[in-house]
Amino acid sequence: MKTIKQISVFLENTKGRLTQVTKILNENGVDISAFSVADSSEFGILRMIVNDAQKAYNVLKGANFTTILTDVVALEMSMEYGSLHQILNILNKADIQIEYMYAFPFKNKATAVIRTSDLEKTILVLEQQSQRLLCENDINN
Repeated sequence: MKTIKQISVFLENTKGRLTQVTKILNENGVDISAFSVADSSEFGILRMIVNDAQKAYNVLKGANFTTILTDVVALEMSMEYGSLHQILNILNKADIQIEYMYAFPFKNKATAVIRTSDLEKTILVLEQQSQRLLCENDINN
């Protein structure tokens, strides 16, 4: 399956907690390519695409962070007007529910990280529409 690994870290919403995560990753040579933070008054979820998801998972778990690895789709999009709408329309017509998504610039294009209700169907539908999905090697090299 054409997915990439995303690491999610559950954090107490306290001063310096996010800095602790980045310090551990930095000390262990883990580079963050993209991230998203969703929070509430009590906790947050840090989602990241990194150069070595398994290593990030291991070092953060070892430091007692609640951490999970998740498969997501990384979709290359043009930086043209309406590109996001086109992708959302494709997924909507295929009756695919988006759980969350975030984007980051990559090689003069936008890359959308998407978690859906059905990753296999998402991949199939996007590939049928000639959309370019990225693999871990694309992002890490």
